[in-house]
Amino acid sequence: QVQLVESGGGLVQPGGSLRLSCAASGFTFSHYAMSWYRQAPGKECELVAAISSAGGSANYADSVKGRFTISRDNAKNTGYLQMNSLKPEDTAVYYCYALKNWGQGTQVTVSS
Repeated sequence: QVQLVESGGGLVQPGGSLRLSCAASGFTFSHYAMSWYRQAPGKECELVAAISSAGGSANYADSVKGRFTISRDNAKNTGYLQMNSLKPEDTAVYYCYALKNWGQGTQVTVSS
């Protein structure tokens, strides 16, 4: 069955960086676009970034443009979200999404 497993979250100070990974299995990862979403406490789920199946096209939420980079390695069936210049408002659970399936999420906390 389709499985998406996120990793790489944690606690980081403002201005710091993290790289999230999403390991995919159970389907042909290279055939599908994938996305990263996040949900902060008391807020709606927000699309952070999306990337096409081959990785040639990506788009971002205005709130993360210039700071976050989405990428993928189809040979490794893995997607990534590089997050730089992190802000406290980036604190949320981050989810990977592909083929109408969600990962379990990974917590990112930005705090001094």
